[in-house]
Amino acid sequence: MLCIQALERQGVTPLDGEVLVTGATGGVGSAAITILAKLGYTVVAVSRRSKDVSYLKWLGANDVLDQAIFSSLGKVLGKERWAGAIDVVGSHTLANVCATTKYHGVVAACGLAGGMDFPSSVAPFILRGVKMIGIDSVKCPVPDRLEAWRRLSSDLDIEKLSVISHEIGLSEVVASATKLLNGEVKGRIVVNVNR
Repeated sequence: MLCIQALERQGVTPLDGEVLVTGATGGVGSAAITILAKLGYTVVAVSRRSKDVSYLKWLGANDVLDQAIFSSLGKVLGKERWAGAIDVVGSHTLANVCATTKYHGVVAACGLAGGMDFPSSVAPFILRGVKMIGIDSVKCPVPDRLEAWRRLSSDLDIEKLSVISHEIGLSEVVASATKLLNGEVKGRIVVNVNR
């Protein structure tokens, strides 16, 4: 929700064009797709797992692209496509997203699943006016958190939330962590320490 609010604050509307969501099958990506679709945005999801295309479209993605397109070192500027983007991957993916974002588009960067590096250039920022907004969920001020939670209560489809997230017990953490690292987990895992 913090990413979506950042796009909105920068003036990105559904009428501006497609919004890209990387790491789409993860918890942040899955929720972002669901919320953006409910708000009327045209959402393009990026995933490395072709078996999850139907899941991503069910969440609200209009199209699904293969992560491989974004994974290698790309051009400093590519064809303009995205009015906005939510990136949870970082590294080459974030660099390629910025390089293909439209003039005055906005990229909300909130993750580093693919790495902490950012192998890019200043070209998207100084030639297209692309804005990259860093999303900090750790030290986010309380008023911003409260607004995000308020928005989640109205903008997140609760029926889809039951599919996006699943609960495990503390004894299942190690097995689930292995699945997570192998890219076999969809959505968000909630650990119930009392189970």
